[in-house]
Amino acid sequence: MLDSLPYELPELVTRAPLDIHRSVVLPEWVDWNGHMNVAFYVSAFDQASGAFMRNMGLGRRYVDGKLGMTFVLETHVTYDREMRGGAPMRFVTQLLARDAKRVHLYHDMYHAEQGYLAATNEAIVMNIDYVSRRSAPWPAPVAERLETLWQAHRHLPRPANAGRVMGLKK
Repeated sequence: MLDSLPYELPELVTRAPLDIHRSVVLPEWVDWNGHMNVAFYVSAFDQASGAFMRNMGLGRRYVDGKLGMTFVLETHVTYDREMRGGAPMRFVTQLLARDAKRVHLYHDMYHAEQGYLAATNEAIVMNIDYVSRRSAPWPAPVAERLETLWQAHRHLPRPANAGRVMGLKK
C-alpha cells in the first residue's frame, strides 16, 4: 500500500450523500426513440463514479503516474423515467460500503431542472495495481479519505433499490 501519493489531493467533499457531478444528455446519446439510449446511462453513471474517485484522490494523475487504477466489477442500472437530448443531469452518490480494496457505490440520476428520478446505478469498484493489474489495497491517504466519507455516509438510509435482484414477478 502506498503511504503517500506524489500529488496534492483535492479538498475532500464529505456531504452525505455526495452531490458533486452534473452532466447533459449529449446529442450522440439519443437513439431513434428520441431519448437517451440505454448504453449511455452506463456512460453517464461511469462519469459520476469518476467524480467520486477524483474526490478520493484517484483521478487521472493516479493512472498517469502508474500508481494504480480502478476497475468496475459489477453494475446494476434501473431506468425509471426517460431523459431526452440536452436534458441536464444531476447525480447524487452514496457510499454504501468499503473495504481495503473495494467500494460499493449507489448513484441516483435526476433531471436537474424538473427534479424527477430518471435512473439509478449501483456499482462495485476495485482498486488495481498499475503494474500487476491485480487487486491492491487503497493507498493509505485514499483509505483515510474513504473512512472519513464512510463516517458521513454510514447512517444514511439504504436506498430501496440497493441490492435489488432482477427477475419477473410471478
